[in-house]
Amino acid sequence: MKTAKELQIELDGKPVSLYTLFNKNGMSVDITNYGGKIIRLLAPDKNGKFEDVVLAFDTLEEVIEKEIYFGAICGRFANRIKDGKFSLDAEDYQLPVNNGTNSLHGGIHGYNEKAWEVKSVSQHELVLTLFSADGEEGYPGNLNITATYFLSDENEIKIHYEATTDKPTIIGLTNHSYFNLKGAGNGTIRDHQLQINADYYTVLDESFALTGEIRPVESTPFDFRKPTLVDERVDDDVFVPGWGLDNNWCIRKHYAGELALAGTVFEPVSGRKLEVLTTQPGLQIYSGNWIENVIGKEGKIYNRQDAICLETQGFPNSPNIAHFPSPILRPDGKYDEWCVYKFSVE
Repeated sequence: MKTAKELQIELDGKPVSLYTLFNKNGMSVDITNYGGKIIRLLAPDKNGKFEDVVLAFDTLEEVIEKEIYFGAICGRFANRIKDGKFSLDAEDYQLPVNNGTNSLHGGIHGYNEKAWEVKSVSQHELVLTLFSADGEEGYPGNLNITATYFLSDENEIKIHYEATTDKPTIIGLTNHSYFNLKGAGNGTIRDHQLQINADYYTVLDESFALTGEIRPVESTPFDFRKPTLVDERVDDDVFVPGWGLDNNWCIRKHYAGELALAGTVFEPVSGRKLEVLTTQPGLQIYSGNWIENVIGKEGKIYNRQDAICLETQGFPNSPNIAHFPSPILRPDGKYDEWCVYKFSVE
């Protein structure tokens, strides 16, 4: 990987570069201010060997031109809004439809495609900001966003999202990193073990938007409360047969906004374990179903189910479902959410 200076390019007149955070244990993470994307993450295995465990590309040009969600911040509203429509304070809004009949991850040009401003950078911390104008992708309100990445000496990547608005709007941000704990491009994630800290899941309609129904995981293939081999469940008919997982679970919490364990992924050969904690209410598990013959870093080929995403989020389609946790942000409020990816070995 070249240095940040060598990698710097311009996009719409704004500089785009690469920034590396590192800790005392030798762990490091490379982040670009284009979409706030995590494009390299070196984590140790049980023998102390470091491997890059996120899917991405070798150059910034490829990051911009190829798969748009690898490692990105998705917004203004992550995941799907049914038919791209919602109402807020008796006013109707129509968003661009970019995923079947629905609006996905903020629309046609979401935050994953923006050159964020670099507010500050140090050995452990990168602070990015973004101004999202009223009407952008159909969303109301001028939004000022700060995303702070922090790599701790406990091998945690902490992401802190903050935002304010000048008029009522909706917001839901997530990180869309694609993980393979054997190493990016080193095969399937079917041999990973998945555990989800959830007693309930949300039900999808035929368009993959949420209906509003919440069901218990008990006695269903959605029950990942104990570590479960991905291969044992990923082809079940309740998911997308032959493709995999792309569903939201309701994280078990003592109170709204608690920083709670949402899920865990473990790969037994390397011994790498990834825990994700969040203040948000939902966890979307996505098994890389639509990746097909993508040439990634070091020329390695990425295919379907070669990665798993753990997207901490507000509930999808929540602008249209009153009993879901509210995604509404008003001028007198502040959006303030955390996602923590914690690495360890067993």
